[in-house]
Amino acid sequence: MNTKKIILGTFAYTVITFTIAIVWHIMLFEDEYKSFSYFKGEPNIIIGLLTIFIQGIILTYLYNFVSFSGTSFVKSMKYTLTIGLFFWTSHVLAFVAKQNIENEISFIIMESFYLFLQFGIYGICVGIIYKKPNQINLEKEK
Repeated sequence: MNTKKIILGTFAYTVITFTIAIVWHIMLFEDEYKSFSYFKGEPNIIIGLLTIFIQGIILTYLYNFVSFSGTSFVKSMKYTLTIGLFFWTSHVLAFVAKQNIENEISFIIMESFYLFLQFGIYGICVGIIYKKPNQINLEKEK
């Protein structure tokens, strides 16, 4: 197992997820998320960052054990879309199940797009980080 790749993947996940979360939930759509009762008071940025960092370690570590077929890029996208679907059920659907919100469909659409961005960009990064050197050479020859 390559520690450098786990560190790079964790860093990528943390930067991508934290940046998108802040921009999406607080800068662009804060009023909408407040109307969904997504925030009760002020969000705790430090605990949010720590949570994302821990997720990044776990998700990047687990990537080493997947056996999806395809190039590093295809494999990484299959992995992150699978993980993203799991997060979607536990994050989006569970929130709707636990909260009475006025516009469930809007929340589901907004959070689905947010998670698609998060895991799509992370998947691209994982594909680059785990790309085998011979794949780089083969692509240059084409």
